[in-house]
Amino acid sequence: MFAILDIETTGGKYDEEGITEIAIYRYDGQEIIDQFSSLVNPEREIQPFVQKLTGINSKMLRTAPRFFEIAKRIIELTEDCVLVAHNAEFDYRILRTEFRRLGYTYNRKSLCTVVLSQLLLPEQESFKLGKLVRSLGIPISDRHRAQGDALATFKLFQLLLEKDSKKTIITEQIKSLHKNQMPQAFNKIIEELPTQTGVYYLHGKDNEIIYIGKSKNIRKRVCSHLTGKSPKSKKIQQQIIRVSFEKTGCEFIALLKEQHEIKSNQPRLNHAGKHRLFPMGIRIERDVQGYDQLLLEQALSQQDYIRCYRNKKAAVGQLFYWLEQYELCQNKTTLKNSKEQCARRTLKKCSGACEGLETADLYNKKIEALCTELALPQDDWVVTSNGRENGEYSFLLLQGGEFKGYGYYDLNHQINTLSKVQSRLITMDSNPDCQALVYHFIKNEKYHKLIPLTENATRS
Repeated sequence: MFAILDIETTGGKYDEEGITEIAIYRYDGQEIIDQFSSLVNPEREIQPFVQKLTGINSKMLRTAPRFFEIAKRIIELTEDCVLVAHNAEFDYRILRTEFRRLGYTYNRKSLCTVVLSQLLLPEQESFKLGKLVRSLGIPISDRHRAQGDALATFKLFQLLLEKDSKKTIITEQIKSLHKNQMPQAFNKIIEELPTQTGVYYLHGKDNEIIYIGKSKNIRKRVCSHLTGKSPKSKKIQQQIIRVSFEKTGCEFIALLKEQHEIKSNQPRLNHAGKHRLFPMGIRIERDVQGYDQLLLEQALSQQDYIRCYRNKKAAVGQLFYWLEQYELCQNKTTLKNSKEQCARRTLKKCSGACEGLETADLYNKKIEALCTELALPQDDWVVTSNGRENGEYSFLLLQGGEFKGYGYYDLNHQINTLSKVQSRLITMDSNPDCQALVYHFIKNEKYHKLIPLTENATRS
């Protein structure tokens, strides 16, 4: 017997959330035999971003039953059932928290449809409920409302049951699920952690930093390390003594700090982060005939690159796009062949630089146009975004097109001259990873303002 459920909450600090809506479908493996759905008065404030996401506000909940008024119904509906939810760890924790407030210990076995989908539908691009069910052709309505999400989870679970015809995977997941409950010894470690964006540092014996990470919710991410079953999580659980953190407000600054400090501190459990995030770079080098070539190589700190990429495939794809966009010669790139005439010349897509028919001056103007398109409109910028607290803002400083560091300010006049910007600046060494991250951040417009710098002042 299964109880498929979805819960909406107030949001807020870990284990301080309250339920605002709950929906449960009792399912015997053949059909729904009982169901329940209700708004719930959480007797606490709803976070503004949650109101925007769900459409549920405090006015709607004034006359709704409080949790203790529906607790008996929930117990009856889930009795002798395996709880099924999308991200079951969250829903199960919230239920246990609400019952604990009533002095009742609520224990059920449970199944997570995220984990099951990853095992049974590994080809899916996303395992978020909305994207997943739409890609599978499962209708979903009232997204981010309990009844709509619970019904979509039910239909997804039916599909997963069919996929797992021998029920071996589902049975194994039920058996192993609660091995990852938070050990009591870790409660003290996480109780002071914030739910805001920032960088966190896991410390082991002798205060050694064993792992550095970033998250939009530091407490939630650290909890995932302390309840996870992956080899890395188990090593963290064996070695962790305490956690420190720095709030950044802006997720992008958290990402910059994370990659910078992993490289600086070399924590033993940050295996991937010790290496470049963008290991492949494309740079310009003039050949003996005077033509500017686009060369793809492993990124080196001492070289300047017009762009860096996470892997060779992405970089090669970008090269081919530029060849097409600017009618460039393939033999003037790393993709050249051994023949005098390049492949694109055969297709009449190259003006003949490979055969000397297009002069170096004309060809190099195309490369110059490419670089102009890639460049920011101005070399010197202040880029502003979210701060760590209400009323505070963050900024990045770029000079000569190069990332110099970040800082925080409360009032516009605190960054209205270059000297004031520099006085608040937290410097950070630039590298190809930093440059690639900054470019991505700006090109995707994930900021508040781009403020060009004049020689003596900034213009807002």
